[in-house]
Amino acid sequence: MTTRPRRLSPEQRRQAIIDATLPLVLAQGRQVTTQQIARAAGIAEGTIFRVFDSKDALLDAVVAQALDVEPYLRSLETLDASGGVEELITRVAQAMIDRFEHVFGVLTVLGIKGPPPAPLTPEVIARVGAAHARLLAPHTEELTLPPREVMRYVRLLAFSGTNPHLTDGRPLSAAEITALVLDGTRKVR
Repeated sequence: MTTRPRRLSPEQRRQAIIDATLPLVLAQGRQVTTQQIARAAGIAEGTIFRVFDSKDALLDAVVAQALDVEPYLRSLETLDASGGVEELITRVAQAMIDRFEHVFGVLTVLGIKGPPPAPLTPEVIARVGAAHARLLAPHTEELTLPPREVMRYVRLLAFSGTNPHLTDGRPLSAAEITALVLDGTRKVR
């Protein structure tokens, strides 16, 4: 006797389709077909259109998921905050790099230029800033700037240093970002 796969709720089905679509989009961009998506999701092609109004609506959902900051915030909650300030900033910078590379990858293959279609709200930016500041707060006495400001520099460097349109093919590493933020580039006399 074979067992039938458990039925997914509408939201679970929607998420499963988005999850199956993302790697295909990263590999093929807009040229991915709904037939390929259905095969990857293990569903009939018509199921896609019972969940999404169109292929474009599905691609919009993929972009929305790529831009969603909640997974990044969850990664900060589980980030290893042990060690010194340099190790901590390097770990946070790497988490930022990973996020920005993913976002840039999705936007680039879909041909989305300019600002993201759904920019972060001031409330979300404040939540991210507060999460960064909490991580760095134990090291306040080691810094010449408040933790939130230090992390703003890290974020700016991670964003620009991973943007393929700005890096001349040489993206910044997490260690380079950390060194620039903590040490700058001026020789000590």
